Amino acid sequence: MTDTGERTDGPEYAVVIPTLGRPSLSVTLRALADAKGPAPRRVVLVDDRPLEDCTPLPADIPAELAPLVEIAPGGAAGPAAARNIGWRTAPEPWTVFLDDDVVPGPTWADDLAADLAAAGPGTGGVQARITVPLPEDRRPTDWERNTAGLATARWITADMVYRRAALAAVGGFDERFPRAFREDADLALRVMAAGWRLERGSRVTVHPVRPADRWVSVRTQAGNADDVLMAKVHGRGWWARAGAPRGRLPRHVAIAAAGAAALTGALAGRRRAAAAGAALWLAGTAEFTLARIRPGPRTPDEIVTMAVTSAVIPPVATAHWLVGMVRHRSAAAFGRSAARRTRTLGHV
Repeated sequence: MTDTGERTDGPEYAVVIPTLGRPSLSVTLRALADAKGPAPRRVVLVDDRPLEDCTPLPADIPAELAPLVEIAPGGAAGPAAARNIGWRTAPEPWTVFLDDDVVPGPTWADDLAADLAAAGPGTGGVQARITVPLPEDRRPTDWERNTAGLATARWITADMVYRRAALAAVGGFDERFPRAFREDADLALRVMAAGWRLERGSRVTVHPVRPADRWVSVRTQAGNADDVLMAKVHGRGWWARAGAPRGRLPRHVAIAAAGAAALTGALAGRRRAAAAGAALWLAGTAEFTLARIRPGPRTPDEIVTMAVTSAVIPPVATAHWLVGMVRHRSAAAFGRSAARRTRTLGHV
């Protein structure tokens, strides 16, 4: 990119970054400014903090990017809504979605230009190649392994460029997805259903492992509600089409049910039923705990974390799944109407 941020020959593209103002945003912007190749026409930072937070977005914007940066309020509506605000703000024919904790590679802009030059008229989007650095001196932790899965995930918006016409054809992101989970897979499935191709490009972006506390694996179970929405809208086969791992929800439900049976039996004075439920709960929890400990570094802190969270995750996952079943019980009708709108709009 040029030192002044002025336009150079190359594809017309915008970069959209939804953000809560994390410190990693400054690193992302610095890497974007340093990347060799044609600069974006604009960079839209969607500030998704609550509207009552009127403080300036805490980010060091490089001088090279300053003339290109636009800051749009997101109103804490979630990443799907923030990305919709971003691409609708940008009239460029291509929109690159980046997360605010990724690091574009040193030749990222040149590689993006090559990806877009190779895109045919039926190409709706091109995914980057994501790498996740892991420790070289020990086995990764459970959280590090979870993040490493992004390297093989399909169509994730950590770095995904979409043709604006494809986004317009399907109405952009589904804002019923409230967190950074499944909203990108949902969009990809709808874009492909509308007749566009999605391809993997050559550009490389690094996704570092974010610092996390002991309970991060418990908080991520909220995504089970989003999986309910995916199934309602796209059918039970969405897992295979999106290339998403199936996960352990059926086992979590079984373990939670066994625990509930043990507790109910104990309260009702039914000792045999309580003992049977407790035995099943203990066996399931032990298997889950060992499955998470075995591949990890097996440090005392990691073992404690796995033991504690493995007991908590099954009931939490089950609760989120049940909430999703209630919340999204009528989502299928919306999915059918959305599909009808997609067929009517076509490629715009």
